[in-house]
This record gives sequence, structure tokens and C-alpha cells, in this order.
Amino acid sequence: MEDFRSLAYNVFSVWLLFIIAFIMLPSMFGMSLGISQVYMKILVKMLEWATLRIQKGFEEQKKLRMAASNGIIQRDQSPMEEEIVGLRQSRSQCLQSGDFELSDVFYFSKKGFEAIVEDEVTQRFSSEELISWNLLTRTNYNFQYLSHRVTLIWVLGVFVRYCILLPLRVTLATIGISWLVVGATIVGQLPNGRIKNWFSEKVHLVCCRICARALSSAIQYHNKENRPKKGGICVANHTSPIDIIILANDGCYAMVGQVHGGLMGVIQRAMARACPHVWFERSEMRDRHLVTKRLREHVFDKEKLPILIFPEGTCINNTSVMMFKKGSFEIGGTIYPVAIKYDPQFGDAFWNSSKYTMVKYLLRMMTSWAIKCNVWYLPPMTRQEGEDAVQFANRVKSAIAKQGGLVELPWDGGLKRDKVKDSFREEQQKNYSKIIAGESNIFKR
Repeated sequence: MEDFRSLAYNVFSVWLLFIIAFIMLPSMFGMSLGISQVYMKILVKMLEWATLRIQKGFEEQKKLRMAASNGIIQRDQSPMEEEIVGLRQSRSQCLQSGDFELSDVFYFSKKGFEAIVEDEVTQRFSSEELISWNLLTRTNYNFQYLSHRVTLIWVLGVFVRYCILLPLRVTLATIGISWLVVGATIVGQLPNGRIKNWFSEKVHLVCCRICARALSSAIQYHNKENRPKKGGICVANHTSPIDIIILANDGCYAMVGQVHGGLMGVIQRAMARACPHVWFERSEMRDRHLVTKRLREHVFDKEKLPILIFPEGTCINNTSVMMFKKGSFEIGGTIYPVAIKYDPQFGDAFWNSSKYTMVKYLLRMMTSWAIKCNVWYLPPMTRQEGEDAVQFANRVKSAIAKQGGLVELPWDGGLKRDKVKDSFREEQQKNYSKIIAGESNIFKR
């Protein structure tokens, strides 16, 4: 028994020493020993080999297999007026104002079938389809053939991910969160001033870097000269809760959110002691004026950290950017847009909250190969003269979508759980009524 205890102690000591020397210390100083780069290169080679082996099983369908489907419907993006006019003219019908034509029904039927078969909203709340299998989950229907060698590699990958990477990542995450709580609590005892702010930023930065290493994150930051500055608002597209860690790995931010209980509540209270984050009670979240007032007070204090906000209000699968809520753009001040684009080849960062709990999601993240992403800091933007909050939000959203190579959609991410707003249906009804009444611009040409 003594020999077993001694062996266990020695193994644990070596394990902890390895973590501290090769992972924690470099991450604390923002350094890299090149281990992650070598690891990523090995992964790429392994995944390429596995994909080639799979493709040999159905060589006759190679063309279909090499390109993941981007959609089974070719949509016509023309306005309603032009499509209906095209239908009428194709049937050699006289285009007259004030008339209802039976062919108009085909337009609405076509749109209805498109929405049923493949609508633009719900497909944004499911995992992005992969071009090649990443030996995790098969999100592409093409990857059905498995050879004995690929199966062996998959089994070996399961062992590596669950028996080596998972314990390592859990250890790092535990250390990072513990240090954050303890460090923020200690810093919170210092008197307010520059010294406290300096220590607070260092504690947050170091702990977030350790947590980023717990996910084997490979992050590339672009245009660092545009990083958010104090007294501003950082807005970004939202894919996952780990977006916060990805951004906080390169700079400190003031968080905005609802007060929670349990472990999350402990972390929030510790962070609030060291840094002026903006936490709201559940009852206060419904008071828009109170929320706007507190955020405006924070933004106009140039000594406070920039606020980090995700205007979509929900997680999207990183293929598109959906409607930005206008509240963040009514506060005033400078907006610092940030585009985040994940590479799903090594792990799916998207959190499908309707399918996975937070615990299951974190388990999926810690048993994936790695989290690889690119972060672009865009030039700061301010509200132009005569521009309302909605127009400003759309301009910022367009810039983020363009930089990140994402599809820009006008839909509200709230449709993930809610029904379509009556205003959307009423808008389509008004457009068609103008055609019937002859008030559409198409009749004035």
C-alpha cells in the first residue's frame, strides 16, 4: 500500500510539474513553446490521411464528396414585386394595377415550400457540415465508409482525447478558475486606483490564458492596432460561451450579464470585487432604461475597461451573422467591431443550447482535438449624423460579416425559440397589397 501511495504521489508530482513548466508558465507570459503548432500539424496530416482512406471506399462519388452542400435550394433574392411581375409576364398576362392574378399564388407557394424544405433560420442553429471527417462526429452524410485502419485510428483518438487530453484540460480549467476566484478576491481588497486596476487586469488576463490552454486553443489575432480601448464597446458575433475566453486571452473586458447562482455566481462576485463589471438582477434585465443607464455610465468613464457585448443575443453556428439588437448601439460612444471565425475541422465550437446543457457542451469541447479560430479587430466605428440605432447596428453587422466571411441575415436570433413576429408577416402583406392597389414602385417605372 505504501509503495502504491508513493507511486501515485510521484506520478501526480510529475504531472503537475509538467503542467506548470510547459503550459502554465508560458501561457502566463503570453508565450508559446511551439508544442501546439506541432500538435496541429500532426492533426492536419492525420485527418487528411483518414479522409483519403474513406474516399477510397466510394471513389465513384468523389465529386459529390469533396464539396459539402451549402444548400439544396437555389433561392431567388429578387424583391417580391419583381418575382410576381416575372410570373405574370411568363404567362403572357397583362400587367395591370388593381388586379389579382391567380399566378400570384405560385410565388407564395414557392416561398412556403422553400421555408419548409430549407429555411434560412433553423439551419443556423445546427452544427456546420464538414468537408472532411475530423474523427469526432460525422456531420457529413458522405463519410459512411470506414476501413480497419481508420477505425483503429479513431479508437486511438478516443483514448488520447478521453484519457490524456481530458484530464489535462480539466486540471488546467480547475487551476485557471481557482486562480481567478482567489486572485480577484485578493485584488478586491486593495483600495481603488491604478495599482488595483493593474493587478486586476493581470489576474484576468493570466487566468483567461490558462483557460484558453485548457481548450487547446490555437488563436490568430489580426489588426491588433484596432483592439478595443477603455471607454468603448466591443461587439462581436456570437458562437459559443468560450467567445469570452477567446477575446479575453488577448485583452481585458468588462462583462455584462445576469447575476447567477452556484459556481458561476461565485466567479461573478469575485470578478466584481476586482473590476467594475456590469451585472444585473433578473428583474432589472427587463428594465431597458435602467440597463441603458448603467451601461452608459460605464462607457462614459474612460478609466473603465471596454464593455464586451454580443448583440445577436444567442449563439449562431458560425456560418452567418443574424440581426443585431439595437440596444447596444443606443448607448453612445465608440463601437469596436470584432469578427470571430472558428475552424470546425478540429472541433465544433457552436453551442446548441437546445440540445446540450452547459456541462455536456464543455465536455464536448474538452474532448475535441482543439479549438482553432481567427479574430479580426475592425477599425472603430461611431454613429453617423442622421443614422438611427438600427441602421448603425446593421452597418456594424455588415462589416463583421464581410471580414469573417459569414453570411449576413436579417433574421432575429430569437426565432431559435420564439415564433415569427407579426411585424414580419405584416410587412409582406403590405408589400403585396401595394401591388394589388397599383402603389408599388414597379408600376411607376
